[in-house]
Amino acid sequence: MISTGLSDYRMEGQVCMVTGASSGIGKEIALGLARLGATIVLVCRDAGRGQAALAEIQRSSGNNSLDLLLADLSSQKQIRKLAKDFRQKYRALHVLVNNAGIVTQTRCLSEDGIEIMFAVNYLAYFLLSNLLLDVLKASAPSRIVNITSSIHKSVRLDFSNLQGEKRFNKNLIYAQNKLADVIFTYELARRLENTGVTVTCACPGATATRIWEPSSRFMDTLFKTFMKEPAEGARIPLYLATSPELEGVTCRYYQTRQHLKRSRVNPANAAARSSRETYDKDIAKRLWQLSEELTGLSNTTI
Repeated sequence: MISTGLSDYRMEGQVCMVTGASSGIGKEIALGLARLGATIVLVCRDAGRGQAALAEIQRSSGNNSLDLLLADLSSQKQIRKLAKDFRQKYRALHVLVNNAGIVTQTRCLSEDGIEIMFAVNYLAYFLLSNLLLDVLKASAPSRIVNITSSIHKSVRLDFSNLQGEKRFNKNLIYAQNKLADVIFTYELARRLENTGVTVTCACPGATATRIWEPSSRFMDTLFKTFMKEPAEGARIPLYLATSPELEGVTCRYYQTRQHLKRSRVNPANAAARSSRETYDKDIAKRLWQLSEELTGLSNTTI
């Protein structure tokens, strides 16, 4: 069981959505929320894996207030349908965890003509959050937690190569995706000031999840030796989603100081500085405008 120091805290009556919840960190976050008594909406791409995750979480938590919504988050049409389906079933949303992620070996385009890593790892966070903002505001106090990575500190945001238009390297593109997630977190938090909706982001550390599935026996050994289990990787995001200590805390980045398997982190001490570029409001506004254009949300008002 994930230990976050919340043994006496309960979330009955609160509705939480977790994307990419069929495995890895997403499933562990959903399990942690379920153990606190919240109503959990799992967002998964595959029905079979989603149902299996739901059943496992139900068995482990004893919580029957679980739901599954299906969406391929590389598709803006499906993201819009996801938001519509959620609204038809729920009147409140207290926690949104944007966790879904993908890494591809070669450059692939989504049905919208957008490079698929950029579409899932960043634009899906932007679009889904914006589509559900009115529900989050009406449910305040509420929280958005975005999963990012400290790898964002290794790059600058190259607007001419955000989608690998000039050069595709999966590690470079992934790092830019995660940098965009931090920049988006801060800009959304600024736009939501005094609404009761907080926005934070978390780097879970090097975690053995499906996104980094080993491709050889050597890589499998590295996974088992050095990378954390998903339950450990979920500790900081779960803390951000639930801790009463963070009521009203927004526009913050959290990361584990130690990334290897044997390290453990106290989530309460995980607040950190993100890269210098993430604090540049001009870059944030440029990224926001581009995101509006790519998602058809031009002239978004918050």
